[in-house]
Amino acid sequence: MKTLFVSRKLPDAVLEAAGARFEMTMRDDTAPMTEDEVAEVLGGFDAVLPTLGDACSARAIEKAGTIRAGILANFGVGYNHIDVAAARAAGLEVTNTPGAVTDATADTAMTLILMTCRRAGEGERLVRSGAWEGWHPTQLLGMHLGAKTLGIVGMGRIGKAIAKRAALGFGMKVVFFNRSAVAEPGVAAEQLGSIEEVAVASDVLVVAVPANAETHHLMNAEVFAAMKPGAYFINIARGDVMDEAALIAALQAGEIAGAGLDVYEFEPKVPAALIAMENVTLLPHLGTAALEVREGMGLMAVDNLIAWDEGRVVPNPV
Repeated sequence: MKTLFVSRKLPDAVLEAAGARFEMTMRDDTAPMTEDEVAEVLGGFDAVLPTLGDACSARAIEKAGTIRAGILANFGVGYNHIDVAAARAAGLEVTNTPGAVTDATADTAMTLILMTCRRAGEGERLVRSGAWEGWHPTQLLGMHLGAKTLGIVGMGRIGKAIAKRAALGFGMKVVFFNRSAVAEPGVAAEQLGSIEEVAVASDVLVVAVPANAETHHLMNAEVFAAMKPGAYFINIARGDVMDEAALIAALQAGEIAGAGLDVYEFEPKVPAALIAMENVTLLPHLGTAALEVREGMGLMAVDNLIAWDEGRVVPNPV
């Protein structure tokens, strides 16, 4: 039986499935693994199941020296914490868990859109503060979503799921940017030629791209400047696909009306400037935070591990 290191506690069903197949060791700490920890486990276990933030960098792989592990079976669709090229050069298979996260992440995007555009977070804080004096006709007026334009940057699985919810559930018009042509976006949607064109057209702009070298700071000062003053920016992707300082500057200057964020550039650090803004909704990376979703992600990671152990092609290589 091969040995497996699990970097953080996962749902019981996932741990049971992994433990039935591998000699499993689970790390108790809920913080991401450091490079030194990654190096140690790469040398000490046959397989590693890492997740968000675990420092699976080229330097950690180099520090490991002689690598015993044969696979990094990532828990999550995002793998920007893994240097895939360095891992493959060291003989490590790298997998992730796409599909399992699609609907949950799209739901979180709609949560942020509604909370931000309808000022729900601001209203909830008002009630909790004891300062609410009752209903009146012009209190906390927000933006109605019906017939507004939703712009999506990145029309993959998650982008399409967001478009479906916005168009069919709220009657929004959808425009989007994608690097390649999208023949079937799933709903009536118009593909535009650039991110700036989408920004100009949008009442709500959502970014749904993976985090990699090409998408770092994809949402930058130029994009925010192109948006309407009454438009809202939503990020459910990864924190470093946006230039957080540029977003703060745009909000402070009134270039855009507000923002809804589930991720942050230097997570878990959230800038005080964002915390101070009533027109910004801040969530603690809740994108996939539903038990059945996390179970699905974990069982997909276990399926990748089993395929690797049996010498089969892994279902979800990155």
